[in-house]
Amino acid sequence: MSASPTPDVSTPAPRLHGMDRLRHFWQRVSEGRQIDDLWSQFAADARSSYGFYGRDVDWEEIRKLPRWRQPLHVARQFFWALLLKMTAARRVLLLVALVLLVASGFELQIGKSVILNLKFELFAALLFLLLLSLELADKVTMKRDLEIAREIQTWLVPSQPPEVTGANIAFATRPQNSVAGDYYDAFYPDPEDREKLMVVIADVAGKSVPAALLMATLQASLRTIAGEKASLAELVARLNRYACAHSLNGLRFTTAVLSEYNPASRTLTYVNAGHNAPILRRASGAVETLETGGLPLGIRNAANYETASLELNPGDALIFFTDGVVEAFNESGEEFGNERWLAAIRSLPDWDASQTLQFLMKRVDEFVGATRQSDDITCLVFRSR
Repeated sequence: MSASPTPDVSTPAPRLHGMDRLRHFWQRVSEGRQIDDLWSQFAADARSSYGFYGRDVDWEEIRKLPRWRQPLHVARQFFWALLLKMTAARRVLLLVALVLLVASGFELQIGKSVILNLKFELFAALLFLLLLSLELADKVTMKRDLEIAREIQTWLVPSQPPEVTGANIAFATRPQNSVAGDYYDAFYPDPEDREKLMVVIADVAGKSVPAALLMATLQASLRTIAGEKASLAELVARLNRYACAHSLNGLRFTTAVLSEYNPASRTLTYVNAGHNAPILRRASGAVETLETGGLPLGIRNAANYETASLELNPGDALIFFTDGVVEAFNESGEEFGNERWLAAIRSLPDWDASQTLQFLMKRVDEFVGATRQSDDITCLVFRSR
């Protein structure tokens, strides 16, 4: 006699009760972050927004007013700065919502016995919610487009450093927005010839999409000219002529350090085109800066650029960086500055390039804290072994 089959009874999913639902809701909204972390993020966002809208405030004119009148004028100019950044239709929507909100609570007496209470809070709230959803939709769409642009931009810079005889390289970049105007590169112009390595760092004036587009054209031009086996002096001159042709009368210039490294002789030849001078920390602890060069690319078509050479010895560390590193500021508005950066470089342990890069970036992060960065940050470390 065969046993009857056991019915397949699936176990129902446990149902969430009151506190569990509330906890689940909070975890989903807060992404599991602690209150201190959320507050730090809010404070950073608030400071960033204040700086963004504050650029449209005429502070000099406000300082001329009596102190008691200043807050009202600041609030008014902040309101106009916010309002004028919206489309015309959304401005009207915001003003209607504000009028409804202000009108709520008023009482109108009709005759002797009829009192009409005006209650428009719900309508005002719905209009504010509609306005928020419209602005959020724009932001999400733009963010998606910027993420695609960011992905394309990552194709233009190396994901892994090249192998170099007697040296190693590490680099890191942090865009202020999704895309950046900073550029770094390390490549052999001729993959079959390992006698010349190009090491480059550059910073296009401006931020976000316009700077990123010019960065892409700079990368393409550099790779093309370098592939033609042009000398460093000729490469810089041709890049400058190209930059001048697309600089909008000098408004879109580019600072850069372009260098060639010969692994056999350990010789580095470079040109500094108006960029933050790379810092060479010798194994002995002595510090040198690489300043020889000329104007930023795109300023003057006939600019002259000088080249200089130096020899890298085992244990030397050469640090390339953009101005976003030294101009990073903390919540008090204090800049990290050249002195702190130089002190961090002087105190470098005898590590490889990757560990050296982590050491330096940690010093910047510890100083900045939770403050949102105001510029693109890029650093490239070349460590001789």
